[in-house]
Amino acid sequence: MIDRLFGKALSDSTCVALDLSATNLDLLPSIYGNASAFNAYIEAKIGDKIGFGGYLEHRVIYETFDNFATSSADFRNIHLGMDFWTKAGTPVFAPLDGVVHSFQVNHGAGNYGPTIILHHPAENIYSLYGHLSMGDLSQLEIGLPISAGQKLCHLGNSNENGGWPPHLHFQLIRDMQDLKGDYPGVCSQRDVEFYAHNCPDPSRYG
Repeated sequence: MIDRLFGKALSDSTCVALDLSATNLDLLPSIYGNASAFNAYIEAKIGDKIGFGGYLEHRVIYETFDNFATSSADFRNIHLGMDFWTKAGTPVFAPLDGVVHSFQVNHGAGNYGPTIILHHPAENIYSLYGHLSMGDLSQLEIGLPISAGQKLCHLGNSNENGGWPPHLHFQLIRDMQDLKGDYPGVCSQRDVEFYAHNCPDPSRYG
């Protein structure tokens, strides 16, 4: 499925695995706590390739943002989707036939920014696309059919995507739990079992 997101197969010549986990000792607070330093770090790691990874990755980078704290005083730091890091404006294509389930701008530092959620009836699953360009939402409407291979959206810049280096957050969801335009992309360690089931690994699906 992920091979279809950028209109061509992902390969060793076009992609590089990117480690943003808590075990990456090179990723210091002075880097992920500073937007320009973090952007430079990502660019240096990926060069002209697409950086990818992150499913169920334990990340400390969310410590920078208050919205990842929970009312129970633990912290949401387990990433539930896959990230694809590349240049702002890069087009993203729908991997499956579907319809627009919902969309909205999720405001705030560290949030998704512009977000699209598709429903894929044949597979009985939803797909979420976060950190998009603001203009991608202007032509959408609920229930709009989307064909596999159709251009869906573009990566947003850091001024519109929640303050992140440009990337796509791609997540699969079995049950939307009545949410629209948004769904948790990060969970606390105590909730991993539920979310790992509800949000399957995109690299192993389809």
